[in-house]
Amino acid sequence: MSAMHARRIARVRPLSYVSEAEHFFVANDAPDFDSDAGKAWTVVTTPFPGSLANPGSEPRDGWQSGAIVEEGSFTFLAPSVPANVLGMAHNTGQAGRALPPQAFHKAATSVVGPGDAIELRPGVGHVDPEAELTIVVGSRVRGLTLDTARTAILGFTIGNDVSARDLQKSDELWISAKSQDTFTPVGPWIVTALNDDNLAIGINHNGTELKAASSADLGWGVEEILVYLTSFMTLHPGDLVLTGFPAECARLVPGDSVICHIEGIGQLSNPVTAAA
Repeated sequence: MSAMHARRIARVRPLSYVSEAEHFFVANDAPDFDSDAGKAWTVVTTPFPGSLANPGSEPRDGWQSGAIVEEGSFTFLAPSVPANVLGMAHNTGQAGRALPPQAFHKAATSVVGPGDAIELRPGVGHVDPEAELTIVVGSRVRGLTLDTARTAILGFTIGNDVSARDLQKSDELWISAKSQDTFTPVGPWIVTALNDDNLAIGINHNGTELKAASSADLGWGVEEILVYLTSFMTLHPGDLVLTGFPAECARLVPGDSVICHIEGIGQLSNPVTAAA
């Protein structure tokens, strides 16, 4: 997978970690993600200055700023620790523009990383994955305009807006449907300098490729979403904004595998298990 002139930034944990809380930020400028150069990452300082949740761990041998680390030496984590995780309701196509923009909240505690399990608790009912182009906010912002909205974006990642459909019907605020633990897989990295106008978005469910769509199919675009959100709230470095799901999904059950993929970013893979 490649992205023209894009930098990838990831939050990772060394396989030889000193504690489960240890994490570092790494970056890669190789245009070919699958090349040898694309597998060699450089340790960098936090891309979220001022964020107390995203400082990175103290440098140690082999993990100082500027050190080169091979992809096989670490695990990818969710690319940030967000204060806010937001999604857009009804933003599944141009018909959504017939309604005013409307956001919903997903608990920050619902965020997990690549390879982490989506856990379905007993009685949760029908659950679907939703592959979504996800904005990663890079600075503290409020009151954005269409002209300034892009200044808030560090880059884009892949988000899976896991949704319990039965609970959406009974919970008008969607909190129980959207904010369950593990219901927001995100990753594997952030891609900067990405043209998001027309990116293919899709899901592979248990090896079957579902009908894909494009970011161009979203009713409300990236700038419009950021203008709307920052008209009433402050966004912080590391916050995640899932922009909407225009493609096909399939019901999840324990034992499934789900891969969300977005052109220019890559793929986000997660197994599905029964919650303990």
